[in-house]
Amino acid sequence: MTGKIIKAISGFYYIRSENQTWTCRAKGVFRNIGVKPLVGDDVTFDAVFPERLEGNLTGVLKRNNVLIRPQCANVDQALIVFAVREPDPSFNLLDRFLIHMGMQDIPTVIFFNKTDLDTDGNGSVYRDIYEKAGYSVITGSTTDERTIGEVVTALKGKTTVLAGPSGVGKSSLTNKLYEGAGMEVGELSEKIKRGKQTTRHTELFAMDDQSFILDTPGFTSLYVDGVPSEDIRFYFEEFTGPSKECRFNGCSHVNEPLSMCMVKKYVNEGRISRLRYDDYCQIYKEVKESEHKY
Repeated sequence: MTGKIIKAISGFYYIRSENQTWTCRAKGVFRNIGVKPLVGDDVTFDAVFPERLEGNLTGVLKRNNVLIRPQCANVDQALIVFAVREPDPSFNLLDRFLIHMGMQDIPTVIFFNKTDLDTDGNGSVYRDIYEKAGYSVITGSTTDERTIGEVVTALKGKTTVLAGPSGVGKSSLTNKLYEGAGMEVGELSEKIKRGKQTTRHTELFAMDDQSFILDTPGFTSLYVDGVPSEDIRFYFEEFTGPSKECRFNGCSHVNEPLSMCMVKKYVNEGRISRLRYDDYCQIYKEVKESEHKY
């Protein structure tokens, strides 16, 4: 039999097949070959107790892609959710996530939530920064039906991994997109203005026959690895044009003088976001330092 893993908890894999959900355990062969079944995997399984919809997971079919954080497979795109306020967005964390998605060639839509709390109009500023960087951006609130409609349109016909820090409204959004999700919605800590972790595992929900969302636990940090420091610049699309005019091939846009780096010139002129550039420099230096340790 074949199906798709929609949830994995404590060694049990919940597999959706022909409109039924089977509870399966993985055969020992997976440990022997070093393969870990992931939510989103298309798999084979054997029925052991069909009357109880219980079986054994026997194989993982060919994957289109694999994400390590969040852990899932066969993703068409990512919807990364950050709040405009409460909690305030960490753009460095957002840019790290965008690099991770870029390394997997997974398109990303950014959703800046909670614009109903946006008394300063920051949402439109953030949208402008990331649209100029080449990303699709949605701004709005999970309490607004127009916003939900815009999100549904962006997710239509795709398997989308939904990710972002705790407290930004991912669970509220999942409940809006899939009425049967029943996701717990947390409160913000008054002391640190961070959200409580409410999603504790990755789970796949079907919006319709062709549209799926993978809700994932929130994260507060993300280390960039698996890419050389000199290649990080390629994941900042807004650098592409001006970098062709840099004095040196392979310009890092970090250590070179202003007179020789067109990217730095664009930053000084406000044509490239300084926020994005500063994040790039921090990530570049972090990865560069780690390379020198080995």
